[in-house]
Amino acid sequence: MEKLVVLGGGESGVGAAILGKVKGFEVLVSDSAAIKQNYRDELNAEGIEFEEGGHSEERVLQASLVVKSPGIPETAPIVVKLRQKGVPVISEIEMAGRYSKAHFIGITGANGKTTTTLLTHHILTSAGFKASLAGNVGFSMARQVARGNEPDWYVIELSSFQLDDMFDFRCDIAILCNITPDHLDRYDHDFGNYARAKYRITQNMGPDQMFIYNADDKGTLAYFNDPKTQCVPVSTIGRSNCVNAYKGAIQINIGTTPLYFDIAELPIKGRHNVYNSMMAMSAALLAGVEPQKVAQGMRTFRNAPHRLELVRTLDGVDYVNDSKATNVDAAWFALDAQTRPVVWIAGGKDKGNDYSVLFDLCRQKVKALVCLGKDNQKLIDNFTGVIPTVVDTHSLADCVAECRRLASQGDVVLLSPCCASFDLFTSYENRGDLFRQEVLNIK
Repeated sequence: MEKLVVLGGGESGVGAAILGKVKGFEVLVSDSAAIKQNYRDELNAEGIEFEEGGHSEERVLQASLVVKSPGIPETAPIVVKLRQKGVPVISEIEMAGRYSKAHFIGITGANGKTTTTLLTHHILTSAGFKASLAGNVGFSMARQVARGNEPDWYVIELSSFQLDDMFDFRCDIAILCNITPDHLDRYDHDFGNYARAKYRITQNMGPDQMFIYNADDKGTLAYFNDPKTQCVPVSTIGRSNCVNAYKGAIQINIGTTPLYFDIAELPIKGRHNVYNSMMAMSAALLAGVEPQKVAQGMRTFRNAPHRLELVRTLDGVDYVNDSKATNVDAAWFALDAQTRPVVWIAGGKDKGNDYSVLFDLCRQKVKALVCLGKDNQKLIDNFTGVIPTVVDTHSLADCVAECRRLASQGDVVLLSPCCASFDLFTSYENRGDLFRQEVLNIK
């Protein structure tokens, strides 16, 4: 019997383990940390062996196949030893794809991929298509394949970490939202390595598949590798002859019937969401959704939390939760979308950020910066003299109190942190949830 080892006991790992059992593997789930109780219970119910708090190296190295959690870097000692021994190490999506007969829409990018994934899925399902979410959103694709009730379409959010361990998987429709610096610590601080990882989404695609990309994005164009697919460029400045935003309307010429959609009707605001919407609408059209139903689905979409989420309007001040903005470019898009004076909350774990790209926008839009983190000195040094008022805080209570003091009627308090959450919070969701609660508690 072939031996499958799954490194990581989270959603993707447990899903891969269940699929491995269904396909006749002897399965071991091995996690260097503690496995959450709900996943422990599920593994026990399935009769799947697991270990936590460390890896049994000898057993792991006996594997015929290893599925690795995307959070585990290539430099992890156990992964290094597996590679040296020649044991195949793949992602959960790669494994699931080997046993699935569904069609795949894969979506990646430094920013916007979650919104584009959710929007694409919403348009498909609202049009009556049988579609499921997978990857970084929804349930593990491997779990869904194992259960046997597969959709016609998977809409899969793919990080570069997942793409790194995908080799034979092929998208029917691939979307590359953009490529801007992020996670460079995993790529030897080399932007080219990160960009090439993103472009792995097009590997194995041929002339029968479709590749949707942002024709206005410098990072995407700099590493454009001429995929052997049908390319669908998306532009807001006239760089595409099939998907454009022109005179306040999205115009898509895919198929026999053009689609026109008034940008003012988009339920998600900001320039970046125009791109996200154009890409999702294009993917849905390519999947076979009729133009009228694409427009109907677009109008009824509601975005996930922590993405320019209006929490509350109090005394004429809007409080907006954009905690998902964990890098400079995401914060740029959030600031760019604002039409009122901004009290901006930023801070957290810096990832080698270059804040200079925000200076012009901050001079135009930001009246005050409230830093939120354990160590805010880099933010203070960069924005003093750029933004009129810069305040240093180290707790959400103090941060929101300062925002309340600084904001006037007609302003926006915008949490768009630019940084990872892991100094004061456990995740961007935790940061956003606590911000929302703190704002709702204001008397």
